[in-house]
Amino acid sequence: MNNAMIRKAGDAELDQLVEIWYEASQQAHNFIKKEYWETNKTAMRTHYLPASEIYLLAHEAEISGFIALVEDEVAAIFVSPTHQGKGIGTLLLNHVKKMRDDLQLKVYKNNRPSVAFYQKKGFAKVSELIDAETGETELMMKWHKE
Repeated sequence: MNNAMIRKAGDAELDQLVEIWYEASQQAHNFIKKEYWETNKTAMRTHYLPASEIYLLAHEAEISGFIALVEDEVAAIFVSPTHQGKGIGTLLLNHVKKMRDDLQLKVYKNNRPSVAFYQKKGFAKVSELIDAETGETELMMKWHKE
């Protein structure tokens, strides 16, 4: 990732971010039907991402991944499947940890690799809840700057 930089996302990049979200979501959440992700593409583009503070990692014009915040909540962190395993998620998470004293997020319990990633990055499980749209168990996790 030489010469890659993290910067704030612009409106012109929302379509690319939605595609990364869509591809990575299907891969990470194979326990949820593909139709769920397809149905939510428009809402992600028109509602969720525009309401978030988004930082992306890009090399030239290629976006590798992004993190979206709503206040102190990590609303989304997604890395393009072709760029996973290269430390991009860690770079993005570390970037926002510099800006916040506390962070929280929800992650599907069945997404074991992501749960392990967040635990390794200092997040602790504080509760479990059921996602009304999917019926899947989510973990609420929190991190506090030391």
